[in-house]
Amino acid sequence: MAQDKKQIQAVLAGRSPLHRFGQNFMIDANMVRTIADAGGLTPADTVIEIGPGTGTLTQELLARAGRVIAVEIDRDLAQALRSTYAQEPRFTLIEGDAMDGKHSLCDELGVVVRDALARGEPTKLVANLPYNIASPLVVELLLAGVKTLVFTVQKEVAQRLIAGAGSDAYGGLSVMMQLLSKVEYLRTIGPGVFWPPPDVDSALVRVTLANQLGTIDARAFADFVRKLFSFRRKTLGKSLAMMSLDSSHVPRDFDLKSRVETISPSDLLRLFGVVVQQER
Repeated sequence: MAQDKKQIQAVLAGRSPLHRFGQNFMIDANMVRTIADAGGLTPADTVIEIGPGTGTLTQELLARAGRVIAVEIDRDLAQALRSTYAQEPRFTLIEGDAMDGKHSLCDELGVVVRDALARGEPTKLVANLPYNIASPLVVELLLAGVKTLVFTVQKEVAQRLIAGAGSDAYGGLSVMMQLLSKVEYLRTIGPGVFWPPPDVDSALVRVTLANQLGTIDARAFADFVRKLFSFRRKTLGKSLAMMSLDSSHVPRDFDLKSRVETISPSDLLRLFGVVVQQER
């Protein structure tokens, strides 16, 4: 069962939720089950949960999966989780930040993911993600080889994941996610299922690994996309020049006068292959 507001407050022991950690705790039991259902969990699965908080979703995950690896940055909540699941051998807690900087998983989480995948364990993320790390985290988990990610995130971010070229929400995150995976927007979630309620709607998203990068260096391509979208409203020709890249290699079917924000993920991948890799 999901914890209610009073139970969460008891775990917090009089302390308020911390905004800097994106702490909005889910208090709706039906939504907790919906999130777990979307993961399609079995006893063979290893589940990664980022930001378990007071453990509402954790309890549901342990009832379905074979193992849960939880990552909690809040020292007080980590201590509470450690106490709650002290007798549960299928629960492992990593205390600290899931990310090491903007573009890599923390060492301990990276090792856990690599080891689980090396053993052939089906490894999934199922989590109510803290809004402040959601975007880089999901990309890094896909690059690490995690095949299924089910998570709640700010609705605006979810819309960026599925945005098409030419739309206001389209950007570097859209490109990377759509070339690395299949993204499903499952449902919108109102603020009322959380305590304290956030100021915005959230969304439940399921992401399935479907890497289309082939032999392309994913890190180099991601860096190319980030730089290119920093000039999103400039023309392609001008943007490449500002990146000190030679536009003479650009295939003829590209319009150098088109804006960067109108170019599809597949065309950006092709552009990288001929403009960047050819110069190496």
